[in-house]
Amino acid sequence: MTQKSLTATLRRLERNGVIERHVVGTRPVAVEYRITPLGKTLRHPVEVLLAWAAEQMPAIHRARDAYDEREEAELGAR
Repeated sequence: MTQKSLTATLRRLERNGVIERHVVGTRPVAVEYRITPLGKTLRHPVEVLLAWAAEQMPAIHRARDAYDEREEAELGAR
């Protein structure tokens, strides 16, 4: 992830109320991010998504392998 992409993502999360940005008055200046109460409500949906991914991992690997084989076959046919 590039610095630009990370910054854009953090700003979007801050704008949406998921995280808070705090500037720390140190030298050099540092920035801390904290999850908000709204952000904490994402915990359960994320846990459900992670459980789904773990359960489906064999199928995901098969799909990736099939995709890679098709890509290699197409490259070889060119």
